[in-house]
Amino acid sequence: MNTPLIEFRNVTKRFGTKTVLENVNLQIYEGQITTIIGLSGSGKSVMLKHIIGLIQPDEGTIFFQGKPITEMKKSEINEAFGQISYMFQGNALLDSLTVYDNIALPLRETTNLKKTEIDRRVMARVEQTELTEAIHKYPAELSGGMQKRAALARALITDPQIVLFDEPTTGQDPVRKNAILSMIAQYQRKFNFTAVLVSHEIPDVYFISNRILALYDRQIVFQGTPEELENFEHPFMDEVISSLEALQKELTGLFSKRQFVMLNHLQLKRRKVGESYCVVVFSLNELTAIYTKVGHDAAQEALRNMGLYIDKHFGDIGGFSTRRSSNEIITMLPYSNLAETESIIDDFVSDFQRQVLPAIGTGACKMAAGESVEFNIVAGIAEGQSTTDLDSVIALAKSQQKEIGRFNCAAGE
Repeated sequence: MNTPLIEFRNVTKRFGTKTVLENVNLQIYEGQITTIIGLSGSGKSVMLKHIIGLIQPDEGTIFFQGKPITEMKKSEINEAFGQISYMFQGNALLDSLTVYDNIALPLRETTNLKKTEIDRRVMARVEQTELTEAIHKYPAELSGGMQKRAALARALITDPQIVLFDEPTTGQDPVRKNAILSMIAQYQRKFNFTAVLVSHEIPDVYFISNRILALYDRQIVFQGTPEELENFEHPFMDEVISSLEALQKELTGLFSKRQFVMLNHLQLKRRKVGESYCVVVFSLNELTAIYTKVGHDAAQEALRNMGLYIDKHFGDIGGFSTRRSSNEIITMLPYSNLAETESIIDDFVSDFQRQVLPAIGTGACKMAAGESVEFNIVAGIAEGQSTTDLDSVIALAKSQQKEIGRFNCAAGE
């Protein structure tokens, strides 16, 4: 892998007699979303403050682009830290300033740009973060989602290379948490900054992160992909991942991917040779359009309604489901063959179109005047046996997806 953008080598930090970080080693790579997870009070925010230069380690070395910060000239350090922006836990918008002035503040405080250039940059960020109608409003007049967008626009106004997010979802309900994380992921792709998040309660961590760092007992005990985390055996998993799984269940009514795999392994042991099972793959298409036109809250509410109904319908007949990606849900029917599953799906589609699709569409119709959005939900079925690789069955089901519901929504509906 390339040289890390930021690296800690044996970093230790003490406050008096209390050691908060001990021999911490970590790497953060450019252009990725890295999430640091751990229990509340484990030292995650202290780690962020080391990255931004607010705290120096008692022992160990921090590297920026391969060079120890202790060996950098003052001008180099200023340039390095000037590439970093920080989105505070509670947004930290100034109540006495409008959205426009909040976003402009870093440029006014840290640059000598002329008023016209500041205005050009602010308006560009306002448009990119869909805040045009809110520029003259004060924070108290904004929804929670718009406040987050305003805080993000301010964090991005200096064109940072790195954006640090300190507990961005704290105090939010499950749908709002996922909406905030989806927003961060969307704008990270749009602006190509390196994102570093810390949290002790991320239900959607598997879907937005390239890398995950696990902080436990003052040390980084895991670094790797979300998929690698699922197979990580450590006491950390019992204490932290269990809470993430509870939040995932709360959000969608679905099992985590880790739980899904475990359930499948148990079922596999019980199956007789040649006994079949079926997999159904559901996808909500046009998710990006929903994000863009009606907001992240509406998109997450649509996924939540979809997940809850799938879990209810198939859970009653022994099935179990997981959210595999941001817009995809997989359901396992352990002892069904293809003919039985097709009959079950026919009943599901009938009820889904009558009861659930209107509810999903109603949520997605909360949009600005003049906007419209169309989305559809597709499903595919495939049969497997005890000797069949699950991933290949999932891929086959996905290749055979057909539309089971469509919603057209125009302004005013």
